Amino acid sequence: MPDLLIELFSEEIPARMQTRAAEDLKKAVTNGLVEAGLTYAHASAFSTPRRLTLALEGMLAESPTVREERKGPKVGAPEKAIEGFLRGAGLTMDQLEERETPKGNVYFASIEKPGRPAADIVAEVLEATIRNFPWPKSMRWGAGSLRWVRPLHSILCITSDEAGTEIVPLTIDGITAGDTTEGHRFMGTGRFAVSNFEDYAAKLKRNHVVLSAEERAEMIAADAQNLAFAQGLELVDDKGLLAEVAGLVEWPVTLMGDIAEDFLSLPPEVLQTSMKEHQKFFSVKNPKTGRIEKFITVANRETRDTGATILAGNQKVLFARLSDAKFFWENDVRTAKAGASEWLEKLGNVTFHNKLGSQAERIDRIAALAREIAPIVGADADLAEQSARWAKADLSSEMVYEFPELQGLMGRYYAEFAGHPAEVAAAALEHYSPLGPSDDVPTAPVSVAVALADKLDLLTGFWAIDEKPTGSKDPFALRRAALGVIRLILQNGISAPLLALPLREDADKADLLAFFHDRLKVFLRDQGVRHDIIDACIAMEGNDDIALLVNRAKALQAFLSTEDGENLLQGFKRANNILTQAEEKDGVEYSFGADLKFVEDDSEKALFDALDTLEAPIAEAIKGEDFAAAMAGLAKLRAPIDAFFEAVQVNSDNEVVRRNRLNMLSRIRGLCLSVADLTKVEG
Repeated sequence: MPDLLIELFSEEIPARMQTRAAEDLKKAVTNGLVEAGLTYAHASAFSTPRRLTLALEGMLAESPTVREERKGPKVGAPEKAIEGFLRGAGLTMDQLEERETPKGNVYFASIEKPGRPAADIVAEVLEATIRNFPWPKSMRWGAGSLRWVRPLHSILCITSDEAGTEIVPLTIDGITAGDTTEGHRFMGTGRFAVSNFEDYAAKLKRNHVVLSAEERAEMIAADAQNLAFAQGLELVDDKGLLAEVAGLVEWPVTLMGDIAEDFLSLPPEVLQTSMKEHQKFFSVKNPKTGRIEKFITVANRETRDTGATILAGNQKVLFARLSDAKFFWENDVRTAKAGASEWLEKLGNVTFHNKLGSQAERIDRIAALAREIAPIVGADADLAEQSARWAKADLSSEMVYEFPELQGLMGRYYAEFAGHPAEVAAAALEHYSPLGPSDDVPTAPVSVAVALADKLDLLTGFWAIDEKPTGSKDPFALRRAALGVIRLILQNGISAPLLALPLREDADKADLLAFFHDRLKVFLRDQGVRHDIIDACIAMEGNDDIALLVNRAKALQAFLSTEDGENLLQGFKRANNILTQAEEKDGVEYSFGADLKFVEDDSEKALFDALDTLEAPIAEAIKGEDFAAAMAGLAKLRAPIDAFFEAVQVNSDNEVVRRNRLNMLSRIRGLCLSVADLTKVEG
């Protein structure tokens, strides 16, 4: 069984596209081969700045012979019908078989498709893959019609086994597949032939190309950490930048340079962002001071001067970039010290959304809402409003205009220069959080008030103009905002009905609440809470109190995971089924209370007593939102309900006794449903 090696060698592929492209190559080729009958044992995809590589092990040497039987028209059918069938099957009349069926005699065709050599199939699949490759952006060059992300120079496509290596015959727009490739652009020795994947990877490395992006990333990380450690410093971790830089080099050479003294006083986040965004530099900080004092760059080649010239050039460009950042910072600090009123005025001219007004109008809404939320979360109302009015001031600053990802962070710095309290500074940064499922959740009361107000205004605003998420599209990150509200409420123990807040009246609150419930289901399912249990609790009154709803759901799941809970659920479902059928049959509702004087069996008396004993404390526990106690009360019903069903027949021949027992089942149903809608729980 041969192995297959494919390499598509081109000009530099953008780093952000490489990993996806390698997976797309793997998916397209392997799917195409399997559809054609060529299976394989294992496939691996690789990418470097100048190549996409696919290696398959244990591929079939040829596709298997396929035998197919087709049912044709009836014997005696019109000639055109029979001719069409023959044409489709590729057979002649004498090759058809006549068989007797329940519907009369019918023609059958047995078609045999012989297997094809692997090379022929690979050539077809690879050509289709290259011509239809799903690049986000592609280009044409020269006189050909082929499109690729950058000019495609060569195609390596070989099969190999014990007998040797064969080139797959393939030519696309004048590029003929071969068994050669080339190494590093500057440090390689020119083109060379390869015989299999192991030979290919080894020769690439000798020609200063590390094929695996993961290996390149590991090399960069290890070398960078060692350089920093040697000088008593720490590398600032940045996995996203590491992956990107690994896609910029084929032979990583890690170098550490100095940051000019002029810039060491800049906030570390400004230094890190400027170096990362403009030059793809890693930041190195002094653990004693927290300052970023050096940078690490990754070159794509070794030099005789061990990188001195490269570092000198990088430091020259870095000086210019950081000079800009320092200019922005100093201008912003002056504006902040003067009160930053011009920033707030500018926001009146910035449109948030053409149907929702300016940023200044939005800030007014957030400030008013934060003031209302403040007492609920234990924050000072004046401070919450002040924080909301400052929270987005930095959107007008020069630094945030240059680096939008620093919004909030710069607001925190500038708040201190503007003389705002620490709570206002913290809220400027924290009100954007949480941004995702693993992001930290603010806990400072003022920050919580502003964060909730910000997200609730966003949601109600877009609900008011009917701009809701549809399918996978969520351009305004409303799902993230709803999850942020949920996490803020739960992690801060906020018990308050959402619909009681002074939200926009023109928003469809019922629909928005349903959206929150959908997000909550996703959030709780990730925590192991069953979907049917969530539904059972959403069906209850007070379902706009997220904390209450979650407490109920977690208590119910814990209860139903016990033997008492499981058995009680079955008892409830049995009682509910009998009662529902009887009410449908009799056309009445059995909810008028059972009478002790009609009790015949001791089990009935015991159940009667249990209901009398438990109804009040369970109701009191629910009122006090102590759902664990309510469930514990229900657990005590398990034994008397089981005994009742074992001892008596509900549908007694005595109509008075029957109605009394049905009314007792109604009490069971009502008590169970007061805790959660158990009809929605799967049993």
